[in-house]
Amino acid sequence: MDSAEYERKIAHRFAEFDQDGNGYIDREDFSGAAKALLAEFGTTARSDKGQALYVGAEAFWQGMAGIADVDGDQRVTRQEFVTGAVKRLRDNPHRFAEIARPFLHAVIAIADEDGAGVTPANAARVLRVLGVEPERCEAVATALDGDGDGRISEDQILAAFAAYYVTPEP
Repeated sequence: MDSAEYERKIAHRFAEFDQDGNGYIDREDFSGAAKALLAEFGTTARSDKGQALYVGAEAFWQGMAGIADVDGDQRVTRQEFVTGAVKRLRDNPHRFAEIARPFLHAVIAIADEDGAGVTPANAARVLRVLGVEPERCEAVATALDGDGDGRISEDQILAAFAAYYVTPEP
């Protein structure tokens, strides 16, 4: 994939992080995503799972800011995101998944209702809350279940998360 195509794809991903649509990514986008996920799954913020999700969201924000917040204003603009992501993630796509790991781990703990892995239906709920186009959520969630066992493991989710940022597919 050429550099311009990669930058276009990364710019599209920016919109999914900008949860409130104000034109930049900041801490509130991550805490807002956590709050929305807790509401979706009926989990209280004060529970162990709720607290883990907020801690994971903060860690994810700190990692994102460390990669992309060039001017240090605690906001990541679209250009900072595109430039930071392209420069720092293209050669090491799994780094982004590692930055997101605490958040994703906490999301999985909430969405995995019986401890056997996240069902595609619950993965679709997570994707919808996180801003993936509603008409795509079910198909994407089903595709995450690469082995077809009806459950999505943390490893499958982390691998898909990293690939999402480095492949040309929408």
